[in-house]
Amino acid sequence: MNALLSIPKVKNQTVFNIDRWEEIGRDPMVRNWPGRVETDRYGNTIMMCYTEFSHGGKQADLVELLRKHAPAGKVTVECPISTSEGIKVADVVWLSKKRLVQVGGRVALKAAPEICVEVVSPGNKRGEIEEKRRLYFEAGAKEVWVCDRRGRLLFFLKDDPEKAAASLLCPKIPRTLSVD
Repeated sequence: MNALLSIPKVKNQTVFNIDRWEEIGRDPMVRNWPGRVETDRYGNTIMMCYTEFSHGGKQADLVELLRKHAPAGKVTVECPISTSEGIKVADVVWLSKKRLVQVGGRVALKAAPEICVEVVSPGNKRGEIEEKRRLYFEAGAKEVWVCDRRGRLLFFLKDDPEKAAASLLCPKIPRTLSVD
């Protein structure tokens, strides 16, 4: 007899992810967790430590910049997105009204917005941001931005996965967050 149990294949990862996310959200312990919660592809919760003060400040700066430089659409923070590897939470996102109609969900987006932004924190593990970048592109993002610890923005485009000189959707957005 095989010691390993076979894990049943999920027919629709997105439906599974969103149903599981909704279930997790009803758990009082999870709701009161001071950090971030994500899931893996099997629905297991991944509970991460809270972030430092500057992380939220960078998110606020990014929201302000996106509202100023992005086309009409929705900007939000801490956005849960269904991916092939479970629910991942982007620090900041922008999506057009059309995309919102396509991917909006009960408690999480069914696919990635056009722009997903990750703000690097001291708690991020090596490779974590690259994995999220891959997952967001796989889930339909057109651009993934990474804001490093110094506030510099790195732009990655779906059609050109190497670092780009600028955003195509927001070409006038600065490459560095101002430190006021």
